[in-house]
Amino acid sequence: MAAESRAPPLHGGPKMAGGAEPGPELERVVEALELLLRRRQQPAGPGERDGEAGPGPEGALRPETLRSNSAALEERLRRAPGWAALRGLRDAVLARAPGLAAGAAGEAEPGWAAACGLLALLLCLKERLTALAAAPAAPGAGPGAAPPPSADTLSVGQGRAVGRALRAAVGLGLVPYLPPGVGQRPGPPAPPPAPPAGRGARLHAATAALAELTEHPALGGPLLARHLGLLLAGLCLLGHGPATHSEGVSEAERARCREALRQILDRVYQPLAVRELLVLQGRPKQSPPSPGEETKPALVRAPAWLRRLCGQLLSERLMRPNGVQAVVRGIMEGTGAGGTGAEAAAVDWRKCDTVAKILASCPQQCLSLEDYYTLVCPQILDLLHIQDKLTARQFQRVATTTLLTMAKEHPQLAEKHLLQPMLAPLLRCSETAELAVEDLSAGTVLVTEAELSSCVEDVLKVYVVGNDSSSLLLGSLQSVLGVVFSLYSFAKQNVSYLRSPCQEILLWFLEKSEREVSLAVLEGFAGLNSSVHTLHPRCRFCVGSEGGATIAVEEAISDEDEALYQKVSSEQCHVENLVELLSHCQKSGLAGDFFIRCLKALTQVAAEDEAALNSAAVPGGSLLELEQYHAEQRRKLLVLQLVATLCESVSDTVFTDVAQVEEFVAATLQRACVSPARGPGAAAEVQTLTMAMGLVAAMLGGAVQLQSSDFAVLKRLVPLLEELSRTYPEPLTQELAADLRIAICTHGAFSPGTVGAAADGVLGKKLGTGTQSPAGIPGGAPSPRGGRTPPRHGRSSPSAPRERSEEQSMCHEAGDTGPAPAPCADSPAPAGLRELLVSAYDPQPPSRAAALRHLSSLITQRDPEALRLQEKLLQVFLENVQHEDAFVYLSAIQGVALLSSEYPERILPVLLARYRGPAQGTEDTAAAIARMKLGEVLMRVTQALGDMVFKYREPLVQAFLRGARDPDSALRASSLSNLGELCQRLGFQLGSIVQEVTSCLTAVAKTDPKAEVRRAAVHVVVLLLRGLSEKAAEVLRDVLRDLYRLLKHVVVAEPDGATVLHAQLALEELDTVMRRVLFPPQALEKKIVVLP
Repeated sequence: MAAESRAPPLHGGPKMAGGAEPGPELERVVEALELLLRRRQQPAGPGERDGEAGPGPEGALRPETLRSNSAALEERLRRAPGWAALRGLRDAVLARAPGLAAGAAGEAEPGWAAACGLLALLLCLKERLTALAAAPAAPGAGPGAAPPPSADTLSVGQGRAVGRALRAAVGLGLVPYLPPGVGQRPGPPAPPPAPPAGRGARLHAATAALAELTEHPALGGPLLARHLGLLLAGLCLLGHGPATHSEGVSEAERARCREALRQILDRVYQPLAVRELLVLQGRPKQSPPSPGEETKPALVRAPAWLRRLCGQLLSERLMRPNGVQAVVRGIMEGTGAGGTGAEAAAVDWRKCDTVAKILASCPQQCLSLEDYYTLVCPQILDLLHIQDKLTARQFQRVATTTLLTMAKEHPQLAEKHLLQPMLAPLLRCSETAELAVEDLSAGTVLVTEAELSSCVEDVLKVYVVGNDSSSLLLGSLQSVLGVVFSLYSFAKQNVSYLRSPCQEILLWFLEKSEREVSLAVLEGFAGLNSSVHTLHPRCRFCVGSEGGATIAVEEAISDEDEALYQKVSSEQCHVENLVELLSHCQKSGLAGDFFIRCLKALTQVAAEDEAALNSAAVPGGSLLELEQYHAEQRRKLLVLQLVATLCESVSDTVFTDVAQVEEFVAATLQRACVSPARGPGAAAEVQTLTMAMGLVAAMLGGAVQLQSSDFAVLKRLVPLLEELSRTYPEPLTQELAADLRIAICTHGAFSPGTVGAAADGVLGKKLGTGTQSPAGIPGGAPSPRGGRTPPRHGRSSPSAPRERSEEQSMCHEAGDTGPAPAPCADSPAPAGLRELLVSAYDPQPPSRAAALRHLSSLITQRDPEALRLQEKLLQVFLENVQHEDAFVYLSAIQGVALLSSEYPERILPVLLARYRGPAQGTEDTAAAIARMKLGEVLMRVTQALGDMVFKYREPLVQAFLRGARDPDSALRASSLSNLGELCQRLGFQLGSIVQEVTSCLTAVAKTDPKAEVRRAAVHVVVLLLRGLSEKAAEVLRDVLRDLYRLLKHVVVAEPDGATVLHAQLALEELDTVMRRVLFPPQALEKKIVVLP
C-alpha cells in the first residue's frame, strides 16, 4: 500500500498488462526465487515443509551464501537467454520502489540486499499473476473433463517456493527492524536489531512491499495466514509508533500505513485479527515463571503505546457486526479445534470467564453504555445458538457468564437488552400480553416451533446451567413461569423433547427461590392465586412437526358446556402435573411444606363452610358479589381437588423432619377443632385425625430419636391438643389428645397406654402396649402408671383400657355374628399370634390390613407357630378376601398365595373347590366377585409355584373352563383372562386338553352375548398364537384349522370393534407363522463330510 506513494500502481503501465512485450513466465519468476534462496551446503529436499517455525533469518543462508546467490541471479538475468523479460519487469518494479532498489544494489549488507531482491521478485510475481488473470480465458475442456485451472493459479511446488520466499522476506526484511516488545514471538531468539541509521526507511520499504503483496489472493493468503502478526506490528510501528522509530518516513507515508493497517484488519478473518492483536498486546504484567519455565527466554513486555493501540483496535473489532463472535473465536479457537484439545478448552473455565469479563465491560470508544448494550447483547444471545459441537460448549459458557456478569453490573440494561429478548416468545403469549386484533384470528401462530424450542433451551442454559440465583434472574423467570408450566403439562400429555428442559427449569426455580416464593408459585400453578402469569386464554399449544410445540390462537368455543369441560380438564391436568413435579422435591422438604399449606387452606375452607352454615347466607345482590362468590367456590373446589390428589400420590417420605410433621398435625388438629367430624364425611375426617395423632404417638414411642429441640417443636401442639380434649365430641379421641399432651409436656417420661396403642396402629407393630420394646412383647407390658396394661386391638381410633374378660367376650361375639368364627384369644397359640389373628377382624381397614401383612411376613419367615396354624390362617385369609376394601383383600390375596406356595397339596384343592362353585348363602353378584378374587389368588399361586404348576395343569384349566360358562359375564371374562395367563405360565404346553380349550374358546367367541367375553376369548387365541410362534403349526396341528375359521368368522360377523381388532391381530400372527413354516429361510452353509 505504501509503495504506491512513490510511483503509480505497478500494474498500471502499458508493458505490464496487455502490452506488446509479453511478460516473463511464472516458472521463470519462481525459478529466480528458488535461485536466490538456494542452500549450498544442504539443499532443500522435495518434501521440505516451510513455515512451521516462526519467521526469522534463514539459518542455512549465511551471508556468503546470500551474496553468491544474488551474484548468480544477476549473472543469469544479464546473460541467460529467456530471462530478459524478467529483468525488464524487475527493473520496472525497482524503479517504482527506490528503497528496494537501493537495498538490492548494496553489497555491504547481504541480508537486507537479499530481502530487497526477494520482495522485488515477489512484486514481479504479483504483476504477472494480475496480468494473467486479466488475459482472456482459455477454451474450456471437453464434456466430462474437469475444468482447467485459471491462468494465475500456482502449482503445489510453486506455492511451496513462494511460501519460502515470503518467510525469508519477512525474516530478513522485517524482523530485524522491529524494536524489542513489538511483534516478538516465542521461539528462537530474534536477531539483534539493525543499527538505528536507516532503520525506519528500510522497515517502511519492506512493510510497503508486503502490504502490496496482500492485494493478490495467491500471495496475500499465505502471507496473512502465517505472518499477519509481524505485518501488523510493522504497520502499527510506522503509523502509530514513536517518531524515533520512523526516521526517514514522511507523515503522508505514515498516514498511508495507518490506512493500510485498517484495510488489512477489515479484510482478514476477524478471529485471526483478534488473536494477532492480542498477541501484539501481550500479557498485562510479567507474571513470575511457573515451575519448568525458568529456562525459557522471557518475552519483553509490549510498550505502552502498542498496548493502548491494540486495545483500541480490539474494541473496534468488537463493535463491528458479528464482532462478539469474532472476539470469542479469536480467543478460544487457539485452545484446540477438536478431540482432546476442544474438551480441554471447554473445561478451561478461567479463559471463558476472562472473555466474559471483556465482553461485559464497555470500551472507551463507545459513546454510551446503552449504545454498547444495544449493539452487543443480540450478538451475545446468538452465541447460545452455535451448532458446532466442538465449540458450542465454549461459546455457551462465555455467553452465559457474560449475561450473568452484565446482570450483576447493570441489572436494568441487562433485563432490557438480554433477558426480555430471550424470554420474548414466552412473554408474547402470557396472559399479561396485549395481543393485537389482527393476531386474534383463529389458527394464527404466535410462536413457531423453532422459536419456542430455542427460547426454552436458552433459558435452560442461562438459568439452570449458569446457576446464578440472583433476584433479577429469579424475578424475570417468574414472569414466564406459568407459561413454562403450561408447556410442561402439554409435553407430559404428548411426546415432546421439551418435557425434560421445562421440568429442570421449574425444579431449579423452586429450589433456588425462597420457600415462601416457591410455595406461592406452586399455588399459582394450581390456580389458587395469581403469583404467576399463565398462558393467555386465547392461546393454546399445538404439536410441532419436529417433536416440539407451537403456540397459536385458539378458536373461541361457543358451547358453554364444552368450554366448561375444557376448563375442568385443564385444571385437572395441571393439578396432576403439579403433584408429579412435587414428587421430585421431597428431599428438599418443599413437597411437605406445600402439603401442609394445602391442609391449612383446607382448614380455612372448613371454617368458611361452618360459618356459612351458621349464617345461612345466600349469595345475591350485585353481579360483582355473585362473581366473587363463584370465584371463592371455585377456589374451594381446587383446594379439595389438590388435597385429594396429593393424598393419593405423595409417598410416605413427604415429611423430612419433625417440624414438618408438627405442622401437618397442627393443621389437622386445627381443622378438627374448627369443624368436628359430622355428616357423610365424618369417617374420613376421623381417620385423618387418628392418623395425625398416631404420627405423634409413634414419634413419642421411639419411631424417631427425638432431641430436646424436637420436643420444643412438638410443644406447639399442646394448646390444640388441650382444646381437642375439651371440645371434640368423641370421648376416645378426647382421652388420646389429653394423653398426648401429657406425654409431650413430660418429654415422653410419662406415656399412657393409649399413646402406645395409637403408635402401634400407625406403625403396624405387633399389637400390645405402647411401652413394649421394638422386638415386641407377647403379653402385657409394664405401664407408666404401675401394674400391667392389657393388650388391646390396634384400631385406627384409640380405645380406653378394657378388662381381659371384655376383650374375650367381644371376640366370641364377633365370631357369632360374622360370616365365620374369628380366632379369639383362647386359641392354642402364642399371645402375639393370637393378637394378630384377632386384629385380622378389626372393623378398621388399616388395622386389619396391617395384621394380614404381618401374618404374611410370618409365613415368609417360616415362623413355626404360624405354619402350625396354617388351616386357621387360610380361613382368616379367605374370609378377608371377601372384604370390600382393596387394601384388605389384596393383603389377604398375598397371604393366601404365600401359604399356597408353601403347602400347595393342601391349599390348592381348597381354592379350586371354592372357585368352581359359588359360596353358599350369598347372592349371585357377591358370589361372582368372590370367585373373581379367588381367580386372582390362583394366578398369584401359579406365579409362586413356578415350574411346579405343571403338576396342577389340568385341574386349573378345568376350573377356568368351568368359570367360562358361569351365568355372570364379568366372571366369564375373568376366567378367560386367567386361562390366557395360565397358558403363558405353562409355556403353552397344554398337552391333551388343547381340544377342550379351543372348543370352549370357539363356542364363547361365536355364541356369548356379551362383547367383553367374546373379546377375552379371541384375546386368548392371540396369546396362544403369539406365544407358540413357529411351534403353533406343530402344537396346534389338530385345531389350527378350527382356530382359523373362528378368526375369519369373528372378522366378518363380529359387531364389536375391539374383538375384530384382536381377531385381525391373531390372523396376522397366524399368517406370519404359516409363512415361516411353508417358506423357511434358506440357510447357505457348507458341510464337510469325512469319507471313511
